[in-house]
Amino acid sequence: MSAKKLWEGGDSFKKNSHLYDFQHWLLIHKNLKFNTYHELWKWSVENIEDFWESVWDYFNILSHSPYKNVLSSFDMPHCKWFEGATLNYAEHVFRNASPNKTAICFGNESGEITEISWKELKQKVASMAAYLKSVGVTKGDRVVAFLPNVPEATISFLAVNSLGAIWSSTSPDFGTESVVDRFAQIEPKVLIAVDGYTYNGKPYDKTDIVHNIVDALPTLKKVIVLPNLNKNALDNFPESCEDINFVFNSASQDLIFEPVEFNHPIWVLYSSGTTGLPKAIVHSHGGILLEHYKYMAFHNDVHKGEKYFWFSTTGWMMWNFVQSALLLGASIVLYDGCPTYPDFEALWNFSDKVGVNHFGTSAPFLVASMKRNIQPIKKHDLSSIRSISSTGAPLPYEAFEYVYENIKDDVWLCSMAGGTDVCTAFIGGNPYYAVHAGEIQCRALGVSLFAYDDNEQPVEDELGEMVIDKPMPSMPIYFWNDEDDKRYKASYFEHYSGKWRHGDFIEINSETDGFVIYGRSDATLNRHGIRIGTSEIYRAVNKIEEIEDSLIVNLELDEGKHYMPLFVKMKSDLKLSEEVKTKVNQKLKTEYTPRHVPDDIIGVDDIPYTISGKKMEAPIKKVLLKMSLEKSINFDSMRNPESVDFFIEFAKSI
Repeated sequence: MSAKKLWEGGDSFKKNSHLYDFQHWLLIHKNLKFNTYHELWKWSVENIEDFWESVWDYFNILSHSPYKNVLSSFDMPHCKWFEGATLNYAEHVFRNASPNKTAICFGNESGEITEISWKELKQKVASMAAYLKSVGVTKGDRVVAFLPNVPEATISFLAVNSLGAIWSSTSPDFGTESVVDRFAQIEPKVLIAVDGYTYNGKPYDKTDIVHNIVDALPTLKKVIVLPNLNKNALDNFPESCEDINFVFNSASQDLIFEPVEFNHPIWVLYSSGTTGLPKAIVHSHGGILLEHYKYMAFHNDVHKGEKYFWFSTTGWMMWNFVQSALLLGASIVLYDGCPTYPDFEALWNFSDKVGVNHFGTSAPFLVASMKRNIQPIKKHDLSSIRSISSTGAPLPYEAFEYVYENIKDDVWLCSMAGGTDVCTAFIGGNPYYAVHAGEIQCRALGVSLFAYDDNEQPVEDELGEMVIDKPMPSMPIYFWNDEDDKRYKASYFEHYSGKWRHGDFIEINSETDGFVIYGRSDATLNRHGIRIGTSEIYRAVNKIEEIEDSLIVNLELDEGKHYMPLFVKMKSDLKLSEEVKTKVNQKLKTEYTPRHVPDDIIGVDDIPYTISGKKMEAPIKKVLLKMSLEKSINFDSMRNPESVDFFIEFAKSI
């Protein structure tokens, strides 16, 4: 499996990395020597207790009581990590703070840049923590946030965390039902909400939705409001609601950290809920602390004083992930607004102004920029950027080339893949390795991941299921209100007993150690007995200039028949023609095989996406197979629910 090399860091890049330092530390402290990254990875998964204990020691984890053992057992999902240890995530955030340096850098569509120092951050966190404590929030209580990606969200999270309470958030572009479906499950004590936000140049007042959310959450004892659109927003809320600015500016308080058990919940994240009630995924305090230290340092190589940016909302796991750059003493860079307003240069303009060192975005953003021939390399300095990271969907081969040709030719491109399920990446960046077009560089340390064939055997250089066969600290401790872990086990462990089946279709390159992701397993196209990843189809279709976006499914019909339609959204003012259809079919046939050619190509006004920006292949497949809408799709989880109307009608013709 050959791969085109696009970039490789020099000796200084490698030797100045945290990974190099960790390898040297292992030699000095553990008498362990590794000649290659693969040797180091192999040791980390064959000796997972030794590896994670080494991570604990290397980062000097502060525990208020000793742990009894590293791992209770290897049985998933019931194993426990570092039992006996008591610690606090927020305490680790502040222990190496530089008081007068920048902790948070914030921008929005107005173009204004705001910086918050570590000293100011600590003061505001302390004030919020004291206030929450005064209204009865204690260890284990849930505090939920309906906030945009603003500093107030980070401050509130750290305050909640310092008390040992449990955080959960959604972004304000969610509708009432979507928010309630999530928050009602965990019975929160406090809600922190925004009155509205600005997106794509337009204001969106959310006052009525906040009232609806409050009415639907009977366990709430307090509501805190962030006046964002209107400085007098509190006039539209009951007197019992508190202004967040009053909370932050209250009398100075000492910040006190509540030690909690390693396996105590840190936050609740949610699955997309595209086909039903979202799964409420609970991660542990210590598991996230260790995993994020490991990934941020060894696989993103984030250093103290650097500026770490990832375009996200508070409803996507990447928001939670970004907060952990603070653990390394980096500044986190937040942006609230549309990434393409007023144009596709917006985030690059922002990056220039701020001096971002690590730029994170979604694969769809890079692909969309490529299709529009956006060329930041010609208009922007970007000299401060040393890594560009991508996730959310497979990044195609051509998009890798696009980054080096049109954004920056000397940059570490870190494509990564993981999930909300673990709030990290299983595979991702490696400062030792070269970047190859279309490939994610490596398996992360401590991740015992393989591609399984149909006989449940690990394979390389051929397609297989992504399987993790040993536990990780950031795997969920449980799903909220999941009796006997039924949903948890069904989600990951039913297919391969005792092993985590993630649901991605992958190929491992034995020559480079890299990975290609072909799409979700449940969206894989079984064409005449041959499995085809949807990413292959999208990669070819992306090269057709007239097409803006696409979605493909394969339907298993009666009597063993199959039907594989391709739905395409044309660029504005263009219509799907026979000429374009011929181009698509020819491209698929010549670049792949005749099996990749769809049975039909159908024009649509829009492609269905979740709020977090994922194509809804599996739900649309269910719609087209005429399954009940209630079981097929959750409209409240969608960015563009009206797009489904076409598919409902089209299903009648199949």
